[in-house]
Amino acid sequence: MTVRLHQIFWLGLCLLNACAPAGLQAALTPEKLYQKVLPSVMTLEVKSQSGEKFIGSAVLALADDVVLTAWHVVADARSVCAVFADGQRVNVIGCIDHDGGRDLALLKLEERLPHRRAALGRELPAVAARAYVIGAPKGYDFSITDGLISQIRSVKGFLQYQMSCPISPGNSGSPVFNQRGEVIGIASWTKAGAQNLSFAIPTRDFIRLNVFEQPTTWAQLAASPRPAPRTSLMESRLSNDKVLEEKTDGGSFAAFKKRLSDSAGKSVTVVFQEEERTNTFTFTVKQK
Repeated sequence: MTVRLHQIFWLGLCLLNACAPAGLQAALTPEKLYQKVLPSVMTLEVKSQSGEKFIGSAVLALADDVVLTAWHVVADARSVCAVFADGQRVNVIGCIDHDGGRDLALLKLEERLPHRRAALGRELPAVAARAYVIGAPKGYDFSITDGLISQIRSVKGFLQYQMSCPISPGNSGSPVFNQRGEVIGIASWTKAGAQNLSFAIPTRDFIRLNVFEQPTTWAQLAASPRPAPRTSLMESRLSNDKVLEEKTDGGSFAAFKKRLSDSAGKSVTVVFQEEERTNTFTFTVKQK
């Protein structure tokens, strides 16, 4: 059996967490948990290849310059900037490794940020365990929501957390914390037409990624063929709240056609969702 360097790294990390003093494993109040983990949470400002601006969320973990997020947040990125709750802004220089099928990505910051890292949970939580999500729903960054791990179920061939934590556009890539303030998952998608039916990918799946890879820049990624992201949790746009209102507050087909008409000559992306199936279409709107 071949054991790779990054797998040894993950094994060592798990052993290190297992040897943590018992006092550090105590459950925290929501207030103390938020204060403890907030320095590790960031909002990602993403500019797409077509020049549009979106936001997602992420968490600093593993190293002082390594970011965990959902792959679909940065899959079409031209540039990415991380913004922390204290106002610090750091460029994200590229993607270290990713798993498009599981919607996971490791990103590299331009500089190391000591004393911000969150701890990773080493075990799957029990069903009905409390969970907390911190992210940027609808652009309201560094918002915390809570709920339960409703179930741990196989979706698309691998285990995912079904959660009752409310999440919205902009929460993609948000860290999911347990009561000890450890990252146990990354928010990925939500079921359309349902309430508080959200899904996150366990952080233990990051063991599939190689943290020692040299980061691939966004320009290099753009030059390589990449499949469309599979998620149904769309990102909030930084520059146009009105579009969000049309999408999320019962916008009609007439409003959609008008929006297309207003976008004549521009490249647009449309996500078609039916139950759990999602298709993404990118095209240029013809001018009249």
